[in-house]
Amino acid sequence: MCGIVGWMGKTQEPGSRLGDTVLRMLTALDSRGPDSAGVALYGDSSPGEMVLRIKLGDNRGSNGSTDYGKQENAIIECLQDTTGVSQRDATAEYLRLVVDVPEDPVALEKQIEAADPDVEVVSMGHHLEIVKQVGSPRNLDATYDIASFSGSHGIGHPRLSTESRIDLSHSQPFWAHGCPDLAIVHNGHITNYHILRRRYEQRGVRFYTDNDSEVIGIYLGERIAGGCDLREAMEASLVDLDGSFSYLAATPEAMGYARDPFALKPLLWTENDAFVAVATEEISMRAALEGDYEVRETGAREVRIWQR
Repeated sequence: MCGIVGWMGKTQEPGSRLGDTVLRMLTALDSRGPDSAGVALYGDSSPGEMVLRIKLGDNRGSNGSTDYGKQENAIIECLQDTTGVSQRDATAEYLRLVVDVPEDPVALEKQIEAADPDVEVVSMGHHLEIVKQVGSPRNLDATYDIASFSGSHGIGHPRLSTESRIDLSHSQPFWAHGCPDLAIVHNGHITNYHILRRRYEQRGVRFYTDNDSEVIGIYLGERIAGGCDLREAMEASLVDLDGSFSYLAATPEAMGYARDPFALKPLLWTENDAFVAVATEEISMRAALEGDYEVRETGAREVRIWQR
């Protein structure tokens, strides 16, 4: 079943509303996805720096007391001779690093993940930070203080697992590995996922999960790397992806949605002078966003993009 949400501030200073707003939208949909929840938030950047969120292991919802010090130390050691680390912070199963911008983000990711088999780079970007966790959306704020995050826009996802397993890696959002600052959330099924996956794997692309949603980020990242903008990449996905789906994608400059040609998965949107919001259900918007605004249903085979 799952749910997806997205919010973008339109004023000059959206500021601290971002984390709190996305979290409240997400929490209103927790009945659609009690298995896991996550957010992809876009904040300010510092010149010459990049933020990494790294999974040190899997907290499967027991007590969260696992010691991840071994993995953390291995990562820091492997980076000593290749990039500068200006900030380092470990919370639960995540290590957050602020590093010098790498010449090759793909090589940096591979280097980090070679430090330990349980390690995974969950997000990488000048603006993007992804945090996701097994359990209810409410757990996110209790552990990671999501509500205090300041920024311009973000997307989120509460997940009900219907096929793949329940763990941190299979949770959403996904980032497009190798393409910093690009993130997606998805509700539905990509029915030609296995065909697409085999094609990508034959070209050396690594998949981290058995979740069909993961292929969307890979698809968009490859399209953008080939010269498409976000709109063009998402429009092409309506031709190349089969199934019933609604998804949101975001970059530092834009946020948008795409809905399959049959409009089988619900998706609503609204916009006024202060914000843009997209969600699976209207209750998500009403729970988080005050004021008088009209909520509209997205159309079949529709792509809509908002630029910052």
